[in-house]
Amino acid sequence: MSSSPQLLSPFTFGDLTLKNRVVLAPLTRARAGVERLPNALMAEYYAQRSSAGLLISEAAVVSEQGIGWQNSPGIYNDAQTEAWKQVTQAVHDRDSKIFLQLWHCGRASHSSFRADESLPVSASAIAISNDHIHTPTGKHPYETPRALETDEVAAVVEDYRRAAERAKAAGFDGVEIHAANGYLIDQFLQSKTNHRTDCYGGSLENRYRFLSEIVAAVITVFPSDRVGVRLAPNGIYNDMGSPDYRETFTYVAQQLNALNLGYLHVMDGLAIGFHNLGEPMTLSEFRSVFSGPLMGNCGYTQETAEAAIASGNADFIAFGRPFISNPDLVERFAHDWPLAPEAPLEVWYAFDEKGYADFPAYQAS
Repeated sequence: MSSSPQLLSPFTFGDLTLKNRVVLAPLTRARAGVERLPNALMAEYYAQRSSAGLLISEAAVVSEQGIGWQNSPGIYNDAQTEAWKQVTQAVHDRDSKIFLQLWHCGRASHSSFRADESLPVSASAIAISNDHIHTPTGKHPYETPRALETDEVAAVVEDYRRAAERAKAAGFDGVEIHAANGYLIDQFLQSKTNHRTDCYGGSLENRYRFLSEIVAAVITVFPSDRVGVRLAPNGIYNDMGSPDYRETFTYVAQQLNALNLGYLHVMDGLAIGFHNLGEPMTLSEFRSVFSGPLMGNCGYTQETAEAAIASGNADFIAFGRPFISNPDLVERFAHDWPLAPEAPLEVWYAFDEKGYADFPAYQAS
């Protein structure tokens, strides 16, 4: 008998029943080539990990404006839509479910990603202050983005709606709206990056408005219970972290609670950094204001995942890094087999086959 009876038990949300509560976290792996087209190698990668109850795809950009990562896939043209079908089919053939994560990088981008060399856009003209960005023309400092004009926001919302239509056409079971990790929606939510004075800035209600409009648009395509939203209240990725983080994310979760979403995906773990602006927000805090399905993520082990579900604070747990080198992670949990060593950082975002779909399943010695 496994030591994870809760984690490995079925779970139903909306009209979807998952075979277990292990989720493949969305992981940018950069194997889609310069055309940003899903391919047979990607289909194999997802198929290998289809013992998870739910797979969330790597983030797919909703427009050319949204691009900010080399060789990441898109969901903004017909060729990409068609190419994703081999991925969804591979997962469905193995009796699992897959959601597409919808992405716009906002200021976490660079003009060299776009043919017209237009500046990245954001809530406000505030640059990412740390580090550099890897672009098609090499490593560059981040540029100061251009603040989206008020009358431009509706077109970005429409990009998300059209992307959801394409995801549905490609066979995805639902979509996750990426509102975390310092990408465009997070840039609107957080006071650190949103200094606007129009109806999308200032108050909590105004900063939430952009996400609210995107969710409203996407649920005209998928039923609300086939839509998830991802938040990162504790994170520093892409130079984030706002003094009013607790007030902000409590409010956002309260608003989302009224929408009958499929789930709220909270990066509560601190494995990729913490802003240290107070105590970390916990799943139990979100549970107190969000009554729908709740997903934890970031740094969980088999033991801590089991405990989070057993306590009632989470309904399922997403695993990222362990799934890179353990395609059979669920089987290892089920049999209490040891995990493979963590994959080295250099293969996480490599562009070739090495360190991607070539990790072996467990073999008893």
